[in-house]
Amino acid sequence: MHEKAYAAECEAVEIHCTKESEAEKRGRTLFALALGSFCIGTSEFASMGILQLFASDLDISIPRATHAVTAYAFGVVIGAPVLTLAAARLNRRTLLLVLMAVFAAGNLLSAAATHIGMLAVARFISGLPQGAYFGAGAFLASYIVGPGASGKAFAFVMTGLTIATIFGSPLATFLGQTLGWRETYIAVGVLALLALAALWAWVPENEALNGGPLKQELAALRKPSVWVMMSVAALGVGSIFAVYTFIGPFVTDVVRLNASAIPVALALFGIGMTLGNAAGGHIADKHDAMGLILGFGSALVVLALLALFGHSVWVLMLSLFGVGATMMGAIPTIQVRLTALAPEAATLMGAMNLASLNVANALGAWAGALAIGAGWGLLSAAWAGFALTLAGLLVFAATFRARMMG
Repeated sequence: MHEKAYAAECEAVEIHCTKESEAEKRGRTLFALALGSFCIGTSEFASMGILQLFASDLDISIPRATHAVTAYAFGVVIGAPVLTLAAARLNRRTLLLVLMAVFAAGNLLSAAATHIGMLAVARFISGLPQGAYFGAGAFLASYIVGPGASGKAFAFVMTGLTIATIFGSPLATFLGQTLGWRETYIAVGVLALLALAALWAWVPENEALNGGPLKQELAALRKPSVWVMMSVAALGVGSIFAVYTFIGPFVTDVVRLNASAIPVALALFGIGMTLGNAAGGHIADKHDAMGLILGFGSALVVLALLALFGHSVWVLMLSLFGVGATMMGAIPTIQVRLTALAPEAATLMGAMNLASLNVANALGAWAGALAIGAGWGLLSAAWAGFALTLAGLLVFAATFRARMMG
């Protein structure tokens, strides 16, 4: 009896250790994915935090300096479908490694830029891997966490990006202010090499991560509903970037704080994004459209408050937190809906979601710069974001209503 009990106890311990070991492996894999997205987020958002620095160093205006931000966004938009389709049959582990290597090279090239044209090209190269990385990362995360939790899986990969807005971007901005904007890109490039090493070590080699036929991926792009959802994302999320791009001028020129307060403002925005992303992941797996409607609708209120009363330090800071939280609450729902529309091309849908978000990046930065350039004041960028988000919400409401009636 004692021998049987001892054997059963040993077996239970062995099973527990095996489960613990598997959980640790999953945790390391998810950490490696999040570290890669942290690097990407730091690079993307730090460019906005050091916008004034490289504009001054390269002797160009702030509206012209936004060309570097726009170039990065176009890199994502073009790279998301092109690289994902070109690598349709490639194992997702291999794809992630290649993408992170290209990303590291693009950031190191950014540090060497001597004029805005060269910087724009370097930022374009840096942006090329982003959409495909998040698409492959979301596919891998969904495989690891299991069915029925795609919203949480995507939110986890996005967590690296949102945490970058709390720590990575403010620290990168501080580094740019103290050492120089070139050092910011060098630091991101080195961090990307560390992420590459983590992906190499902790993402498993598994045949289940192999790609699929190119025809299967292309079929998803022939669905009108996919393009409508991407349009909703591109328009609606534009307000994040209409605001985030100009945080530096908001702080220094609108509320007249020292430039040292810019990292604090960036961190507040990032905390809002992180909390909104976490909540949005849970909502997306349980409700069909609530995350998007609630997120976009709440963002409109916050944007109006920012535009009208943003001359107050407290209103500005709380509004930055609010814009980040409300908009990120909607993004996991966009991903879940895209995947549901084309489940046979989950990697491509993840990539196209990020492509849409970077169309939003370009639209937001362009619309904000257009409003400011027209002489309507720095806070008019919030009204530009308001118009974009309202357009996205109206498009979604019309299509959602048509689907419900149909």
